[in-house]
Amino acid sequence: MPERILVTGGTGQLGRVVVQRLVAAGEQVRALSRRPRSGAGAQWTVGDLRSGRGLDVAVAGVDVIVHCATDFRHEVEVLRQLVEAARWGGQAPHVIYVSIAGVDRVPLGYYRAKLEAEQVLAGSGLPCTILRATQFHALVRAGLAAVARLPVVPVPRWRFQPVDVRDVAARLAELAVGEPQGRVADLGGPEVHSAADLVRAVLAASGRTKRVVPVWLPGRTYRAYADGGNLAVEHADGVITFEQYLAERGDAGALRYR
Repeated sequence: MPERILVTGGTGQLGRVVVQRLVAAGEQVRALSRRPRSGAGAQWTVGDLRSGRGLDVAVAGVDVIVHCATDFRHEVEVLRQLVEAARWGGQAPHVIYVSIAGVDRVPLGYYRAKLEAEQVLAGSGLPCTILRATQFHALVRAGLAAVARLPVVPVPRWRFQPVDVRDVAARLAELAVGEPQGRVADLGGPEVHSAADLVRAVLAASGRTKRVVPVWLPGRTYRAYADGGNLAVEHADGVITFEQYLAERGDAGALRYR
């Protein structure tokens, strides 16, 4: 019998790809959404992770939960709600949590919340697996595109190792049909680039050229990024490059500054 797998955040950037991968692999998938949905070969269920409404129905009978939903303001509370619902369901499902590379090195508030959520899950008594991934292509592109609107583009002297959601989804699909492993190796994108080079790629992709100025900034967070705290260079296991991602979007000229 296929595993009964619940994917939270089933309509999100990562969750929908995880649902697609699992369904394509023949798994029996239930997807959680805040609003009624249908399609994608999954059984859809409505629930609210923040309030806990509908979670008892969502977790009922599942063997695995892939927690792809995220909440920037309530990350820990949301995970606690999910853990409690899973406990009360009586199945003790394998919970897989998607975290971020460097949550224990970069002192951002959201990173601290992700680290605390990892600790909540690890101490929950439920079988679990924690996967940390580097920043998604789309997130990096969106942040750089915002600063690229300026006449002269200042960028911090940071490096990024963007990873594609499809690579993360593929890894999660593997973990979902395996045994609980605690914290597994981080998943990083295939290439590391300076922020300056990445913003030049985004500019080139839209046919623009601007002056890009690397700058130093004060503070512990800046230093953590400058030291590579957000990277997973020993686990550059992603396949799809930032160049490929831009090209697929129709962003011709990606990384042509090389």
